[in-house]
Amino acid sequence: MFKKMFCFFAFSISFFACNSPNATIKVGILHSLSGTMAISEVEVKNATLMAIDEINAAGGILGRQIEPVVVDGASDWDKFAFLADSLITKAQVSVVFGCWTSASRKSVKPIFEKHKHLLFYPVQYEGLETSPNIVYTGAAPNQQIIPALRWGTEQIGKRIFLVGSDYVFPRTANAIIKEVAYSLDAQILGEEYVVLGSKRFEKIVQKIKETKPDLILNTINGDTNIAFFEALRKAGIGAEQIPTISFSIAEPELQAMNPKILEGDYAAWNYFQSLESPENQTFIQNYRNRFGAEKVCADPMEAAYLGVYLWKQAVERAKTPEVSEVRQNLGDLSFQAPEGLVYIDKATQHTWKTVRIGQIQANGQFKIVWDSKKPIRPIPFPNYRKRENWQGFLDSLQKNWKGNWANLE
Repeated sequence: MFKKMFCFFAFSISFFACNSPNATIKVGILHSLSGTMAISEVEVKNATLMAIDEINAAGGILGRQIEPVVVDGASDWDKFAFLADSLITKAQVSVVFGCWTSASRKSVKPIFEKHKHLLFYPVQYEGLETSPNIVYTGAAPNQQIIPALRWGTEQIGKRIFLVGSDYVFPRTANAIIKEVAYSLDAQILGEEYVVLGSKRFEKIVQKIKETKPDLILNTINGDTNIAFFEALRKAGIGAEQIPTISFSIAEPELQAMNPKILEGDYAAWNYFQSLESPENQTFIQNYRNRFGAEKVCADPMEAAYLGVYLWKQAVERAKTPEVSEVRQNLGDLSFQAPEGLVYIDKATQHTWKTVRIGQIQANGQFKIVWDSKKPIRPIPFPNYRKRENWQGFLDSLQKNWKGNWANLE
């Protein structure tokens, strides 16, 4: 009897403490702060923290301060799943901001759906997914991959070589690219993959030399990109010979590499630091004031930053940080972000975003060479196949990888 009374008393204290008007609102931040993906994810974590600091400095949300709980997924998908569950059940956070690779997002998705919780995912991805428990603030395929392919075939050439990391995003992105390429009368000359973290590109680069494509489409992620471009340049393949359009190289990755090596190549994003808008200039300056004058800003960082502000609006609309209430108040929210106006598509919980293509400059910045002029409606499931066929494609990938979302061998 005493034990039952003690448990009830402890629960009551915990409940009222969590719901006290003066209590902090705990939020989880789940990114790889070590391992092969740290080159990309550390700065995304920092941008998330900056948004939280700004909101706290302005008085918080509903008169309460936000308390971030930061954990390291360590580029390990199983660890991402474990930590997501821990943030929800033990830390009792109100929301989680995090993940970069689709393998990590796929690993945590069942956790958020099981607990009916909420994840804000800030990175462009392969699509073929919607979830009532995820807000996708990065690009869907029609907001990055497909426009870049169309632009590349029009401006550079129709003979294409595909290279990517061996996990669900590159495999799916390239499946979409092949469908679109057929409709554009473009030719895929080769399709090669390496495991995340790999540094061996001799055979792939040799195939590129032999097939002589007009254009390379690059879906490699993390620090593996360094080895890939070094191998290309060692083989005498520069942007003047065969340009590359990358989908996961942004300003921080260029800073970690040697941008002069990539000068003249391209990347497709929704945000570039070189955008000239008052919101962007403030965003850049605030980030540098907090993290260092040499720091640069990039698309996933900006998408993470705006995600915090969209969540703030949902909490204020719901008048509570309680997850179920917040989820019901996400539809049609908008934010004047550094990239421009962004708003949530109620039907898919993806965001309307402007598409941009930038050319890499020697100083590590991008010269914007094309943009869509206005936000594009997200289409997570490209209509080149039926939805059930896309799902069958994903199922076959996971089966081949023995239940995982990446090749671990």
